[in-house]
Amino acid sequence: MVPVLSTRVCELFGCRYPIVQTGMGWVSGANLTAATSAAGGFGILAAVTMDETELDRAVRAVKESTDAPFGVNFRADQPDLDARIRVVAGQGVRLISFAGAPSKDIIARVHDHGLLAMPTVGARRHAEKMLDWGVDAVIAQGGEGGGHTGPVPTTLLLPEVVDAVGAEIPVLGAGGFHDGRGLVAALAYGADGIAMGTRFLLSAESRVPDEVKQRYLAAKVTETVVTDALDGAPQRVIRTELVDRLIGSSIVTRLPRAVGKAFAYRKLSGTSSRDLIAEGLAMRRNQGLTLAQLAMAANAPMLIKAALVDGDPDVGVLPTGQVTGLIDEIPTVAALIDRIMADAEATLARLAALGAPPARAGPEVVAIGVPPTTGTATGSAEGRMDGEA
Repeated sequence: MVPVLSTRVCELFGCRYPIVQTGMGWVSGANLTAATSAAGGFGILAAVTMDETELDRAVRAVKESTDAPFGVNFRADQPDLDARIRVVAGQGVRLISFAGAPSKDIIARVHDHGLLAMPTVGARRHAEKMLDWGVDAVIAQGGEGGGHTGPVPTTLLLPEVVDAVGAEIPVLGAGGFHDGRGLVAALAYGADGIAMGTRFLLSAESRVPDEVKQRYLAAKVTETVVTDALDGAPQRVIRTELVDRLIGSSIVTRLPRAVGKAFAYRKLSGTSSRDLIAEGLAMRRNQGLTLAQLAMAANAPMLIKAALVDGDPDVGVLPTGQVTGLIDEIPTVAALIDRIMADAEATLARLAALGAPPARAGPEVVAIGVPPTTGTATGSAEGRMDGEA
């Protein structure tokens, strides 16, 4: 491995390569998480929709498959977050990632249990606040990323976040990354690595049904849309007839269905009615959601489950990054990570060659416009060829 590719993220997370698999709901199960960490990346288990028993079982399954470090993803406003943190802290999990911004108190509680805290941010000011509150690393996700996302593209957001907090904590770039060229580009911006969701969703170890993966492979870069019709927050999905209907419907039409989905989500996740209300109030307080948006908050997880778990994208939605339009195959995680690293090393070698002095082709080759000379003057001509005017 090229030394420059061993970054602060590798040291902090304990992984070989600066490649993170994000905690995608319904996608990043124990199998995918373990495969990523075993292959040298850093896998993150998606645990928001699990109850405590399922969480404990999934963490143990990862540990049975690999002794490499991994993380777990939670939502900062889950009412039983303390209990969840205790479950994973007792099993050697390295890091907790948050899709949204955790509070200063939550970050302190994560640290009290000996774990690292890493949120995803979509704006420089959010990264600065997270740094001030003590997080250990941040993922800067640009607008082309999957799931909930912001409007700023990765090429603008990533260097901005690096400039703001990169001197203090590692920054990972997310949104649009899928190969070694992207990894090198992120490093060139000053990031410490990349975090990928869609690229890992389209891997052999992903739990998404094969026929649904084919829907992703068939989608073009222009066939995704960002909408708040699912749960009131901007979210990127593959454009389907269902998505178009949701976008075209009013809140009055969507609300009854969303309420039903909320109770289905409560039962599935093991959340009591009391905790569901408490969670909703926390979301309203922290995210400024209206009552109608609160009722829709459980809508997205259940619609995503319908497609990614139950295998019926006609009645569910397909969260994705725009990068799905550049992916045309489903490799194993090990093959994917090996290829990314080989591609990154080849890209670095190609860039290094651009700055190398040209090879000497013999005494007949001279600089354009410079008469043939001998002796020390030849060195002078070569100097000009190398850019020393």
